[in-house]
Amino acid sequence: MNEALTLYGTLGCHLCEDALALVKACAPTHTIIELDIVDDESLYAKYRTSIPVLRDEKGRELNWPFNETQLKEFLS
Repeated sequence: MNEALTLYGTLGCHLCEDALALVKACAPTHTIIELDIVDDESLYAKYRTSIPVLRDEKGRELNWPFNETQLKEFLS
């Protein structure tokens, strides 16, 4: 079963686009759920100054900036 990863971000965020591309390249078998923080007041309050943020099913979070090595370590 593929683990789901949630990427918190927003439309028009070039850092979010970079993070998504990196996650897709490093975790091609994972399900990636993109959540726009603007659509939820609580998510906006929590993540507005830290997006993009990647969250796994265990609740662990990886804040941007992260590189391929850091992402692979997070996923292992």
